[in-house]
Amino acid sequence: MTQTASAPPATRSPVVPQAAAPGLPTTPPPAQQGQRGRVAQLFEGTPGRMRAMLILAAVFSVVFGLAAAQGFNQSDGALTRAEANTAQLVRIQAIHTNLVSANADATNSFLVGGLEPPAQRQHFTDAMTTAAKLISEAATAQPADQKALGELNVTLLTYQGLIEQARANNRQGLPLGSQYLKDASATLQDDSLPLLNALVTANQSRVDTEFNGVSKGNIWLLTGGLLALAVLIFALWWLAQRTHRYLNVPLAAAAVVVLLTTIVGGASLAGAASAAKDTRKFSYADTLALSQARIAAYDAKSNESLTLIARGSGTQFEDDWKAAAKTVDEQVAQGGAAVQDQWNAYKDVHIKIRTADDTGHWDDAVQQAIGTGGATSNATFAAFDKSSGGRLADLSDTTQSKLQDARDGMPPIGWLGLPLGIAAALLAAWGFAQRLEEYR
Repeated sequence: MTQTASAPPATRSPVVPQAAAPGLPTTPPPAQQGQRGRVAQLFEGTPGRMRAMLILAAVFSVVFGLAAAQGFNQSDGALTRAEANTAQLVRIQAIHTNLVSANADATNSFLVGGLEPPAQRQHFTDAMTTAAKLISEAATAQPADQKALGELNVTLLTYQGLIEQARANNRQGLPLGSQYLKDASATLQDDSLPLLNALVTANQSRVDTEFNGVSKGNIWLLTGGLLALAVLIFALWWLAQRTHRYLNVPLAAAAVVVLLTTIVGGASLAGAASAAKDTRKFSYADTLALSQARIAAYDAKSNESLTLIARGSGTQFEDDWKAAAKTVDEQVAQGGAAVQDQWNAYKDVHIKIRTADDTGHWDDAVQQAIGTGGATSNATFAAFDKSSGGRLADLSDTTQSKLQDARDGMPPIGWLGLPLGIAAALLAAWGFAQRLEEYR
């Protein structure tokens, strides 16, 4: 019997999922489809549009809160920085004043010959010590000024070294002392003072930037407030059209919160900006003007002595005196009538000094320049120095006080802004929720 071989069992090929043809849309999983459907249902019909309006009103309310906080922080920060930069500017100018004051002492005492008057020497030392202290304070207060202040310190070491050389030679009656003195004055004028002028310019720019920035806070507040009010008012109108109810109290309360915050905050920021503008225009400007007048006055005093030290060849120093005196004439009025009269009294003495020197009475001219009593150069200048210094201190204090008052006069919307925005958002959500309940 023949056995027939049985065929091997057929093997099944594995089923390979067919890739979707390129370009044909794929069907999302049922779970994802259901999720999308539920989201779509939330925004279908009038209830859905109410939910969309609720989200819009809440978002713009919160944005308003953020904008209000940013606006107040902007103005408060600008006032704070203006106050700090103004103090730094006054500090830099005080350094300048002390240096030219010390130089005026050094040049005037040189005319005495031999040992200079102890009081004048002490004033020189005090002025240089004060300048060094102010340089350290200024470097700490404004890191951006540290490099220039460090360079200034180096030039002052050179200046003081030359002054000591001039004093040593002058005590011995050596003519070389006058050259050391001229070199010291040249170092101050050519190396030290340009650095100070650059620092003054930089700090003036910072102060101006901050004064301009005070008013920019209102832009944030008003922009955010107007946008939020527009959305909330539109939402009130839209609800009235859909529900035939003319007032939604919570939503209207949200609009009132935004409106009151915008009005009160805007008025406050406008008041702060106005106060800053007045401070910049009056007390700050007067502080700068009188400080410049004092610096120029000391420069003139130094050149008066240098003209006599040059003995007939000091034409350039006299020209420099006239240039410095012109600056004082232009700026000294900010110190008041009394300060201006004292400056004019000093100028009258200077004219007498020049007349005596030009007519060959050099010794008489020197006596008028180094004397300390009556209608002498030192006496009249000391009166000007004392009254102008007191007036400058008052103006500087007034500037700082007014900037501080402007900051203190602002309500605390800087940290209340966001909570107020959130409160408005919650009121808006409550108002819409009342109407949504009617559709359940």
